[in-house]
Amino acid sequence: MKILWELFWTFAKMGVMTFGGGYAMLPILQREVVESKRWVTEEEIMDYYAIGQCTPGIIAVNTATFIGQKIRGISGGIVATLGLVFPSVVIISVLAGLITNFSHLVWVQNAFAGIQVCVCVLIFNAVMKLLKKSVVDKRTAAIFAVVLVGSVFLRISPAWFVIAAAVAGIILKNLEVKGK
Repeated sequence: MKILWELFWTFAKMGVMTFGGGYAMLPILQREVVESKRWVTEEEIMDYYAIGQCTPGIIAVNTATFIGQKIRGISGGIVATLGLVFPSVVIISVLAGLITNFSHLVWVQNAFAGIQVCVCVLIFNAVMKLLKKSVVDKRTAAIFAVVLVGSVFLRISPAWFVIAAAVAGIILKNLEVKGK
């Protein structure tokens, strides 16, 4: 029971302190569950990010579910997910009631503009960490370059890029092994 409470409390703290959605939560998830709690390794959290990106839902919520499930099974996954989402539900419910009354105020609009910039930086930092851990050789650099160019110029679902990258990773790794 203690570990379930710890899962809920850890993810609730992340949920209340993080603005900007799933990607902005990634650096905090990294710090809390890899560095502080040591519930998962760097490699595991990278896998959870990748799987979380490929599955329906918010990447941080999916990642919380995976971590909770690893720590305490299905109940751990549910508790970690609820912990992450609960603060947002409360805050959004309160703000939804108030925002229409204050959204016309210039200082509120300016505050949101500042928050948007901050969220961009948080997302950028998460991307840079992911990039450093993911692009480790010529094979992964090639996949990165193709997906980057493709995502900029093509209007197709990100799911196709994920599938293509997985297939490319398998093929390129097999070619690399056969070449040795």
